[in-house]
Amino acid sequence: MIESAEFKALTLLRVSCDAASYPLTATCTVGPNGKPCEGGADGATGTVSFKQDCADCPTTVAYDISGMTEGKHGFHIHEKADFSNGCKSAGPHWNPHGKTHGNLGDVVCHAGDLGNISADSAGVATGSVESSLVKLDGEFSVVGRSVMVHADADDLGQGDHSEPGTNGKTSQTTGNAGGRIACGDIVLQ
Repeated sequence: MIESAEFKALTLLRVSCDAASYPLTATCTVGPNGKPCEGGADGATGTVSFKQDCADCPTTVAYDISGMTEGKHGFHIHEKADFSNGCKSAGPHWNPHGKTHGNLGDVVCHAGDLGNISADSAGVATGSVESSLVKLDGEFSVVGRSVMVHADADDLGQGDHSEPGTNGKTSQTTGNAGGRIACGDIVLQ
């Protein structure tokens, strides 16, 4: 069978688009995004950056966020970058594999589970985590999704799950991490 020139051109274009040039980087600016949700310290702002060195490499997620209360705060990737109703409209945790909520690195966890970040006495959290489930290209890319910072500590799926669907007792869904205090969209650089 002889292939048309158009077919060959489309195939070549697809191959070149699928072959990502590493390292890949993305960034996310987080803040209340118009309508702070569910209470908490709604002045949290900062930057989250992503770096993936190769297709099979874990992605480094670095954060520098201020304006939080001292202590641990749930840190996740959420399904959408829709802020039409503030951070609340960003949907649930990103979970393309249909797992229950857990801790970063657990065998069973959402792909968007990044654990907790810890704010110091000045309300600032800086650091980084690595995730093999977070990718910047391919079928499970987080580009176009959102980063979410929560008001409370994430119980990492080990807490009360007696009332699924009700905030505060949904450990295996939300980690009982409380209100959404800062969010932003993940943009490829």
